Amino acid sequence: MARDTARDTSKVRVRFAPSPTGFLHIGGARTALFNHLFARHHGGAYLLRIEDTDRARSSQEAVDEILQGLAWLGLESDEAIVYQSAGQAQHAALAEELLARGAAYRCFATSEELDQMRQAAKAAGKPMRYDRRWRDRDESEVASKVAASTPFVVRLKAPLEGSVEIEDAVQGTVAVQASALDDMILLRSDGTPTYMLSVVADDLAMNISHVIRGDDHLTNAFRQTLLYRAFDKAPPVFAHIPLLHGADGQKLSKRHGAISVTEYRQAGILPEALCNYLVRLGWAHGDQEIFSRTEMEKLFSLEAVGKSAARFDSEKLEHLNAHWLRQAKPQSLAQEIIPRLNCPLDAEGQKRLIQALPSLVVRVSDLNALAHAAKVYLQAPDGFDDKGSKILSESASDLPARLVRAVEAVSQDNWHAEELEKALRLLAENHTLKFKAVAQPLRVLLTGTTISPPLFEMMEILGRTEVLHRLATAQDLLKARIP
Repeated sequence: MARDTARDTSKVRVRFAPSPTGFLHIGGARTALFNHLFARHHGGAYLLRIEDTDRARSSQEAVDEILQGLAWLGLESDEAIVYQSAGQAQHAALAEELLARGAAYRCFATSEELDQMRQAAKAAGKPMRYDRRWRDRDESEVASKVAASTPFVVRLKAPLEGSVEIEDAVQGTVAVQASALDDMILLRSDGTPTYMLSVVADDLAMNISHVIRGDDHLTNAFRQTLLYRAFDKAPPVFAHIPLLHGADGQKLSKRHGAISVTEYRQAGILPEALCNYLVRLGWAHGDQEIFSRTEMEKLFSLEAVGKSAARFDSEKLEHLNAHWLRQAKPQSLAQEIIPRLNCPLDAEGQKRLIQALPSLVVRVSDLNALAHAAKVYLQAPDGFDDKGSKILSESASDLPARLVRAVEAVSQDNWHAEELEKALRLLAENHTLKFKAVAQPLRVLLTGTTISPPLFEMMEILGRTEVLHRLATAQDLLKARIP
């Protein structure tokens, strides 16, 4: 059988077509990204189609989560979103058109007959194939069945010999024998179109030039190619990308950890980092690892997509996220972490937060950790942890008062990290103490713990008023602990 020639692709139009039966899978997000980048690279259009014809399993909640995830990743549709269920009448009309042209036929096989075929195939160790018993029936027999309102489905007349061959932009030349393809159902007995018909009908209506999707759809491509031929249309260029696998080499699933876009967002991953990581799963440009969206759009090509499954590595994603955290502007990061703080934040707190972020981002790899680290600038301690309490108990009882006097000696005009460090070192020298013996207690008094950002940098950002307030509060807490 002759090979198909793809339709004119001078204007690239691609689509991402998720089913709203659950969350936006990380693999689906990569498919959407590849489609988006291919469209941008060629100056074409990236479209979104919600394949919601399975009404029993589809939900508005799933639609909303998919749309939110795509928007967060910057993968919103260039045109109005297409909902597949809205076109079912038009899809059914196309099947009727094929019936009229003799490219399809009515099949009145009963469920019992189909079950017999299924059992016979099972006994023979073969896949179920409809035996085409109604394909060439006399028209009068078909007419009498229709007149008697006998239930029927509409099936496509698939080729009986030869092969169906596809030039896949990723997989290369792939073919299947016609004998492996039965006469697929186009319309169910209730008159509703099947998934296979609706996909082709929508791709035609949307003038899709390239279908970029997971290689689990490769077998569908052969059947869909037959439908394009039946409609006398050239099929789009197919590009079937390998699925994502976990570290164990198995298809990525919940047992490998987070697999939905929402989970990664909640875990504090930036969209820039996730897109950067996803584009490298199956596509490469030399040894380059870090890509901005602009670079991805400029460099992406289907020719550079590999055939082998890519393995998802959470550590690499974490590394990229740390990089993109350091590239982000403090004002932008502040807006990302404020909802994660779970504490009141006034204008002064926001100012402190923005000042502190450049030094905090170098120590963390996700937004949640960044928010946790930032709390020291926004909340005074209401007590001391075990290590902090031990340090204070081992210090001289009058040390907190000395620390307050040393800090008070630094004027507002000189309130800089260098001057604060000088004041504390002078205190240590005057009392023949090691510097650590005064620095660590001061850290505990200000934060309630022994771990914090660099002490004097933190004090400078907190400001003189806040530092003195915290020291006074800490002294009160210490007094309250005395029996």
